[in-house]
Amino acid sequence: MKVMVNGLPGKMAKAVVEIIVHRGGPVFQLAHIALTGPNVPDNYYPYSPRGGVDLMHPGEVEKFLPEINEYLKKRDFFAVDYTQPAASTRNAELYCQLGIPFVMGTTGGDRERIVELVKQSGISAVVAPNMAAQVVAFQAMMEYAAKTFPGAFEGFALSITESHQQGKADTSGTAKAVMASLEKLGVTTGDRLRMVRDPEEQLAMGIPPQFIGGHGWHEYRLASRDGTVALKFVHNVSGRLPYAAGTLKALFFLEKKIAEGSRGEVFSMIDVLKG
Repeated sequence: MKVMVNGLPGKMAKAVVEIIVHRGGPVFQLAHIALTGPNVPDNYYPYSPRGGVDLMHPGEVEKFLPEINEYLKKRDFFAVDYTQPAASTRNAELYCQLGIPFVMGTTGGDRERIVELVKQSGISAVVAPNMAAQVVAFQAMMEYAAKTFPGAFEGFALSITESHQQGKADTSGTAKAVMASLEKLGVTTGDRLRMVRDPEEQLAMGIPPQFIGGHGWHEYRLASRDGTVALKFVHNVSGRLPYAAGTLKALFFLEKKIAEGSRGEVFSMIDVLKG
């Protein structure tokens, strides 16, 4: 499977490249071209002494079309997208236009438009705000509780603290998804979702110094109106390896679905875990 990892030299894209190069074995091979942002000064990313990736800035894709078409002729060609929210919809348009199935872990963007683009195309995709399998399983449990016990926490108030590295500009998609499930359980949320991006505050929270530049720590606190009952849910991910490993799991799943005839379908990481 040839994989074009878009978003280099961003840290999440680099984590996926590293796991493909060092752990992908004979199953995954890194494509030597990738999309990058307009403000990236270089157009080459050296992932090892033996090789590197030519980076395509916006507007340069046409120049690389012969190479992209060569990859497409060999069929098992996929894209991984860890770009910026502002670029994700435009990139999805490109993947659909060229016929490249993709796994998108970029949060933000116009998700409804991305889903519509895929459904109208001849490709399928995995689009998920969180690729860490264990955290996604937690999300699924919360959604199950919401469907099975609606209103069980009527009158409870919720506060959420989510901490990520400074470079993450948008609110955590995982936090928003869990909040939506808790609302179905009857919890009152209001405006109580707090983003933490300040390194000093993160150190005070107990986040290890080596992971300040790459982590996802979440805490959800529920309290009854009279203060007699309180619950707390926590899921902390330090580093990017769980997300990179989940991305490869999503690629496996997508390849299988396409082999079974999937066209124009958008899958979530919950689908990946079930599959």
